[in-house]
Amino acid sequence: MQTVFLRRFSALIVLAISAFLLFNTDSFAQSRQQKSDTQKGVQKKNQRPVPKTEEELKQEEQRRKQEEEEKNAVVDTEVLKIKTNIVNVDTVVYNKKTGQIVTGLKKENFAVFENGVKQDITNFAMPEAPITVSLVVEFSKWSEIFGFYGNQGQEAGTLEVIRPVAYFLSRFIKAPDDYASVIAFDLRPTPITDFTNDPNRLRQTVDLLLRNSPAFRENNIYDAVKFALIGGKGDSVVLENSKERTAIYGGMISVKSKRRAIILVTSGIDTFSRINYGEVRKIIQEAGVPIYIIGTGNLFLKLNEHRLSAEGDITGMPGRLDFAQANNAMKTFATESGGAFFPVTFPGELPSVLGSINGLLRSQYSIAYDAGENKREAGKKNKLQVKVDLNGDGIYEEKQLVVQHRPFYLTPKDAPTQKGK
Repeated sequence: MQTVFLRRFSALIVLAISAFLLFNTDSFAQSRQQKSDTQKGVQKKNQRPVPKTEEELKQEEQRRKQEEEEKNAVVDTEVLKIKTNIVNVDTVVYNKKTGQIVTGLKKENFAVFENGVKQDITNFAMPEAPITVSLVVEFSKWSEIFGFYGNQGQEAGTLEVIRPVAYFLSRFIKAPDDYASVIAFDLRPTPITDFTNDPNRLRQTVDLLLRNSPAFRENNIYDAVKFALIGGKGDSVVLENSKERTAIYGGMISVKSKRRAIILVTSGIDTFSRINYGEVRKIIQEAGVPIYIIGTGNLFLKLNEHRLSAEGDITGMPGRLDFAQANNAMKTFATESGGAFFPVTFPGELPSVLGSINGLLRSQYSIAYDAGENKREAGKKNKLQVKVDLNGDGIYEEKQLVVQHRPFYLTPKDAPTQKGK
């Protein structure tokens, strides 16, 4: 009996607990942490498709076309090479009567002709740009003799060639934009300093020339001009104190500057350069760098011309014809490069001459045209002519103005063509 009662009591307890749990199910559910009603996005698992916008449809169409073009593209193995041959014609314009330099001209005032055909000017730069010059000075026993007997022994003979260099470097090379290098030559050219605008380095260059005496008698001018223009293997730059005896020198044509020029201080007497007169002329014509020449030895010639033989003597002393030939050669170099020749007799002439060179340098109009589209025979001499129209009326002022520039250029050996493989 007691056992039956206990079983019934247990069954009642189980039913009571079950009923309690069923009654409190919602309470347990409400006690859990609730999710925020402000959740981002739509809370449905399967969103309905949204129609694409017009912009999205355009982008999809563009992608489809691009993929189709890439799929059907044909690879072209032919290489099209278009080369250019930029011809630079540095030009100075001055009044024929007064000699006054004409500044303020614009691209529209100029016309460039090659072999009589007008060319389209592609590059043009106004004057007053910084200058980069290479001073090439004859420093030989002959120049020392010419200077010494020219001043009748009153001062060191080498001062005749050092003085123009010192004057130009100190007066006209202005940091930070102007640059200058100095090359001295006798038997061979020797760079004293590479391009610099450091006043201390320029002063050291002049001091070095003043402290030393020429070692050789020979004047190999043609070799020195070639070296200054196109560079090559030569003596190491003296002021760099290199341990190497020789080095590769770049030359003026490798200098990227709008105003480039060589100032050559020389008597013009060449003894036995490796290259001849015709070869150096071709190099000058191809380089397109103006050469301004200060002629020395003129006072010596005036004082001693009556003592000189016509063609030199057994001692090697140049004769009257040698000086005349040297004078003509320097005029030719200056003219064909677009520069100028200034024979100097007395030291008092130097300030005016160097001032003129500086003025011409800084007043050059940098003009260029592209000759690459026309096929030309390699090595052909092409005549250049630059004309100036001051008023824009189509009439060139040829009688009023002097337009100084190089008269022609030589087509390079690797003359470019318009198309090739």
